Amino acid sequence: MVLLIDTNIVLDVLLNRPEFVKDSALIRKLCETEQAKGYISTLTYANMMYIMRKQLTPDQIEDVFRKLNLIFEFADFGPTVLERAVNMKWKDFEDVVQSATAEWVHADYIITRNLKDFTKSKVIAFTPAEFLARI
Repeated sequence: MVLLIDTNIVLDVLLNRPEFVKDSALIRKLCETEQAKGYISTLTYANMMYIMRKQLTPDQIEDVFRKLNLIFEFADFGPTVLERAVNMKWKDFEDVVQSATAEWVHADYIITRNLKDFTKSKVIAFTPAEFLARI
């Protein structure tokens, strides 16, 4: 099974968000143990580094990349994905890029805590808890 992991799920683990880390870490573990193929958009990485930039040194930024790269495959959003996202005309551009990326990598599901942001997505979105309950 192929999963596109949304930014908030990765941040739950990296920032150890108490109310979300358990389920998000289980999603990460599924990808780490190759029970699922996990993709992260390169946009996700850029957004995470923007959010965490004041907390991380350049060496730590590199370390986060290397660790994530061992678990997940980074999905570029090149011109094809970008054009698809623009043509979808969603209100939130970051979310539409995630949805278009999920289509591009042929993801079975998007894993996110923001289900309302993916109601128009062709790829079904689940929260980590919902997804874990299904498998």
